[in-house]
Amino acid sequence: MCGLLGLVCPSEMDAAAARSAVGAAMRCQRHRGPDESGTWTGGEAVFGFNRLSMIDIEHSHQPLPWGPPESPERYTLLFNGEIYNYLELRAELTQRFGARFTTDGDSETIVAAYHYLGEEAVTRLRGMFAFLIWDGQKQVLFGARDPFGIKPLFYAAGPGGVAFSSEKKSILELTGLIGVNQELDRRALQHYLTLQYVPEPATLHTKIHRIESGTSFTLTPGEEPVTKRYWAPRFTPKPVGGPADAEALYSRIADVMSDSVRMHMRADVTVGSFLSGGIDSTAIAALAREHNPDLITFTTGFERQGYSEIDVAAESAAAIGVKHVVKTVSAQEMMDALALIVWYLDDPVADPALVPLWFIAREARKHVKVVLSGEGADELFGGYTIYREPISLAPFERVPGALRRVMGKVSTKIPEGTRGKDLLRRGALSLEERYYGNARIFRDDQLEKVLRTFNPAVSHKDITAGPYRDSVGWDPVTRMQHVDLYTWLRGDILVKADKMTMANSLELRVPFLDPEVFKVAAGVPLEQKITRETTKFALRQALRKVVPAHVLNRRKLGFPVPIRLWLREEMYDWARDIVMTSQTDALIDKNAVLRLLEEHKSGTLDHSRRIWALLVFMLWHGIFIERRITPVIPEPHYPVKL
Repeated sequence: MCGLLGLVCPSEMDAAAARSAVGAAMRCQRHRGPDESGTWTGGEAVFGFNRLSMIDIEHSHQPLPWGPPESPERYTLLFNGEIYNYLELRAELTQRFGARFTTDGDSETIVAAYHYLGEEAVTRLRGMFAFLIWDGQKQVLFGARDPFGIKPLFYAAGPGGVAFSSEKKSILELTGLIGVNQELDRRALQHYLTLQYVPEPATLHTKIHRIESGTSFTLTPGEEPVTKRYWAPRFTPKPVGGPADAEALYSRIADVMSDSVRMHMRADVTVGSFLSGGIDSTAIAALAREHNPDLITFTTGFERQGYSEIDVAAESAAAIGVKHVVKTVSAQEMMDALALIVWYLDDPVADPALVPLWFIAREARKHVKVVLSGEGADELFGGYTIYREPISLAPFERVPGALRRVMGKVSTKIPEGTRGKDLLRRGALSLEERYYGNARIFRDDQLEKVLRTFNPAVSHKDITAGPYRDSVGWDPVTRMQHVDLYTWLRGDILVKADKMTMANSLELRVPFLDPEVFKVAAGVPLEQKITRETTKFALRQALRKVVPAHVLNRRKLGFPVPIRLWLREEMYDWARDIVMTSQTDALIDKNAVLRLLEEHKSGTLDHSRRIWALLVFMLWHGIFIERRITPVIPEPHYPVKL
């Protein structure tokens, strides 16, 4: 787990200047790899690396040279992530091709597989990764990002070259060198205020993009990357017959999850686990304890009743027999830390849950260097409460289209906050119109009152059209899962998981997001995912021997953060000050934002999520555009090395 930075420039570049620029740009992502740093220059490529060592700590230094016996330094690798099947893949490459390795780590496995298997090597990697391989013989760069988008990879291309990095802020340091501007992307801003995150492949800078999940690319100096999607998720639900078939399905799920956790425990350092009050993290922790009886788990919460899973998590920790560490977060701590957290994010993500995640990651790093977590279970096995919406909206499907449109118009006349208004509005819409992920921040009619640059031609359908087109004929719930894999999962869930843990030099691993787990999850039929009583039905049944009874059928809480209450009380003055001092007048109508804040404070309406999205953007703008806000970036310092 590390931070990479690669620069490919035309042959006339000043190598010394480029290497100096890369070295300087690496400093702002030092938190991703404080253990050691290195740079390398070869031909038209300059590589920089910050390492957080997990496997083969004494070796596997990067940038890593590798090659066959006749050309031992043909390739140079930058790699962020972990390959969990590296031992098996090394053995195969040795047996089939006589591959030779000089380290005991997973990094060499990637470049060796590329040499012997070509671009298809990326399909053999079981893990999370973003990597660059420079072929010094052909003067070509090859790279890829893992199937689900667990690890990030940004890039920008200009007349002076192409830069790749684990963090966008490092590329911002190189824009002058490669000749690209730092213009704000107004389309991406509108998507952010709708979705809560900036959807891939965009960022909030027009000239900086992301390599998409499940995508590889090649780059010849002087050109732009040529991308290729090597993996696309496909759900293939298989009918379950009688009880015997159902039990066989549960057994397959239990077996593949046990195997995935076992693989994800591979490390030469201490591995802990996050633990909330839900089934996902509890199952991961319980399975992890089978491999490490001294497992430490970590949870966070708040002192307000109804906004914390601390008690449930503590009960779970006692039930599975692990040491447990708790961090309680206050409103003041959130206010004090938010600007720094936004700096770590690179692009705004308006998910309040990422703030306590940053705090618990900081606490965990005092004890361990790696944690397991339960991200991905909801998308794979049908865990979100909103996935039950097709059941509640089923009666609307029987209403003729013309009448449904009338219902939609009627809903616009009902006052905001009236019970049933949103149900009527959503019931009048098709699935493609109403569902674009778990977070619904601003509707268009709300956004045009706040966003001065509102463009009615920009729609969430710009983002969801592809996943919906590829899932025609599937049941509504599976289509929603498919949309979430391309949007919500990689735009919100995995961004906050990566950024908040790496901000604290802590590696986070997600056993649910494993290709072998997906193969099993893809075949789960609708009735084994969603029922009128619960979600993730098959997963709950599969893990009933592992997960304590008090968690097994517990309603999903979704890690709520009490901003609804805090923005009326402790956070009100703080929020108002952010709005008043922000220099976003050309983009945001401050008076409209202040009206939202006052309506929220009075209790008239709940605008908390919309206000939070605007506050996060205003802080981001103050840091990256205005350069008015300069968070104090702490030097990485952690008592635990192993």
